[in-house]
Amino acid sequence: MTYKTEELMIAVIARLLNDPAVRHVAVGAASPIPGSAALLVRHLTEGRLRASIIHGVANNPFTDGGPEVFDCAGQGRIDVFFLGGVQIDGEANINLVGTGDYPNSDMRFPGSFGSAYIYFMVPRVILFREEHSRRVFVPKVDFISAPGWSPDNVHRPGGPYALITSLCIFMYDRARHRFRLDGLLPGATIEEVRDNTGFDFDCPDDVGMALPPEPDRLKIIRSRVAREIAETYPEFAAAKLGYQGDSAD
Repeated sequence: MTYKTEELMIAVIARLLNDPAVRHVAVGAASPIPGSAALLVRHLTEGRLRASIIHGVANNPFTDGGPEVFDCAGQGRIDVFFLGGVQIDGEANINLVGTGDYPNSDMRFPGSFGSAYIYFMVPRVILFREEHSRRVFVPKVDFISAPGWSPDNVHRPGGPYALITSLCIFMYDRARHRFRLDGLLPGATIEEVRDNTGFDFDCPDDVGMALPPEPDRLKIIRSRVAREIAETYPEFAAAKLGYQGDSAD
């Protein structure tokens, strides 16, 4: 059964979320793939998982914006959150401010917003970037918007859990502050990952290939999930999931 890269990534992320310990997944703006994965798991678990897409109105339970999200995270009521970065390094530091020598940055971006707070408070933060290149995955970020780890005397219940890209799955070792290559997306090779990653990472001998989307899950992605994510990201649902409007599942 053929599938698109976006559908594969939705299935890969969904497997990380389909864990009884995960009760509430929150997804920020401009994240249609993680959002679709959360919605998929909500269907697979018959509503056990709470999926909050913090963008627009549909599937967004928060009425007070950022303050309500931060309050929810601070109370331990968000189990997984997704963050990205203009740059991400091997210690899971992320940069959302700009590239070049701060404050004289070559290029500035919107900024960190609440990423540092979320990074500290949510138990499992999954880093997500479709682009897998040395431009993104650098030896050391130019500016630390949110640190990947903190000294032992800092209270930090949260932190990085995994990094998902269009090439592979990295898992994060919090004790060693390093990523470990955990799986390859179909078509990718270890050499390709190394060539496009600016930081060093652990690479076990038995790195396998991520499983393609199961046919039953692919059907749900293209029907129920596509319909729901279209309420927030209509262009994505149409172009990547083939959603053409309401139809029977």
